[in-house]
Amino acid sequence: MGFSSPTRHRLRLLSFAVLAHLLGAYSSLDALMSTRTSQGTIAWIVSLNTFPYIAVPAYWVFGRDRFQGYVISRRDDDSNLAITMAPKLHELWSHQFEPPEENSQLSAVERLAKLPFLAHNRAELLIDGEAAFDSIFEGIRTAERYLLVQFYIVRDDQLGRKLHDHLVERAQAGVEVYFLYDEIGSYQLPSSYVQSLREAGVEVHHFHSTRGLRNRFQLNFRNHRKIVVADGERAWMGGMNVGDEYLGINMDLGPWRDTHLKLEGPAALALQMVFVEDWYWATEQIPDLDWQPAPQNSHKTLPVLILPSGPADRFETASLMMQQAIQSAQQRIWIASPYFVPDEGVLNTLKLAALRGVDVRILIPEVPDNPLLYYAAYAFIGPLLDAGVEVFRYQNGFLHGKAFLVDHHGAGVGTVNLDNRSFRLNFEVTAIVLDADFAAEVEAMFIQDFTLSRRMLMEDLENLSLRHRVFSRGAYLFAPVL
Repeated sequence: MGFSSPTRHRLRLLSFAVLAHLLGAYSSLDALMSTRTSQGTIAWIVSLNTFPYIAVPAYWVFGRDRFQGYVISRRDDDSNLAITMAPKLHELWSHQFEPPEENSQLSAVERLAKLPFLAHNRAELLIDGEAAFDSIFEGIRTAERYLLVQFYIVRDDQLGRKLHDHLVERAQAGVEVYFLYDEIGSYQLPSSYVQSLREAGVEVHHFHSTRGLRNRFQLNFRNHRKIVVADGERAWMGGMNVGDEYLGINMDLGPWRDTHLKLEGPAALALQMVFVEDWYWATEQIPDLDWQPAPQNSHKTLPVLILPSGPADRFETASLMMQQAIQSAQQRIWIASPYFVPDEGVLNTLKLAALRGVDVRILIPEVPDNPLLYYAAYAFIGPLLDAGVEVFRYQNGFLHGKAFLVDHHGAGVGTVNLDNRSFRLNFEVTAIVLDADFAAEVEAMFIQDFTLSRRMLMEDLENLSLRHRVFSRGAYLFAPVL
């Protein structure tokens, strides 16, 4: 005797519900064993068991924070990449900068980077898009042997087409050109843009963040690095992608404030090594490049550490780097970031630094490009203000630069934001420069930005509307999984 049609329908719904909750329970176990933060684990377990119909697919697309299969040649010993790169890495270590005794704490960030501070470099601070891309395009035009180009976002607009034309010209002139982009960040890049580069002889690949069985359904991992290397001698890195907004042409958010860096010397080869690791993941190929460092012989050369970080690391490298910078500060630590959703470790070290008398300043934008992160930041600001941290909101457009200044001798420029995505989900890179003159340039940049900002007061938080406070606390709950 068969079931009636309504009964069969109810049985199918019941079976679906049971299956969804079983998958929710299984996914909860995976989250318990693999999610890095306790807050993130709790958030996922609650949602997976309460709303499994939505949370289960969301978890398997966005939930994991370990990137499986990526080979780091500075760490792994038995891969083809590691074996090939071992002598190049050894050559880099021969240019190691030996810090004075009072800076012995720098060994911690060297161990995180699996690279040393390298001596005999020059560094040029590039403020905003015009200065940065004028320098980058000049470097591309003068490259004689090869170019390595990597960006998170590449747009087919005025700036994107200018980059395209420069790469085509160099490829047709016989220069080997390798171009890597993130397929999620550059999802709007048309296939015609890529195809015309290939037809001109440019080697083009996307990062392929879903490669590998365990990464197959993940959309949460991004390669957020921006790297250009010319002939292994000159390199550029920092906050800027390739799009008209980075030149201030797209005015939806007002003028675009960003920071980039040009490096010459052995540090360029350290950035080259980071690119090769990413290229190898995308293509399983190792480009034939020059690895003999070109030390700068000017009267003053700078020690520079290139610190890559990402979800394939054994430790939470970016977060630990920031905590080390904050803990090492004796007089001041100034930090600029477009997004401010710090983890508990960074939040506590900021408070402690302020409580022990360090001048702690955080520079974030007034104008948001991500409403959820904008509201979440308010949940962190109150306790920091209470501890003595000064928070400034940049008024003159959108602040996108990522930089920090430690005392009067150390500064960092890179791609890391103060949020969970940069700390645990993105592939990032930071350059740390030890030099009083360079630090003075970064100080002048910060001071100019502070003059274009408003300092937040506790009254600003007390006068927020109820709607704003509710949105802020709601966004804060999602901070561990943003």
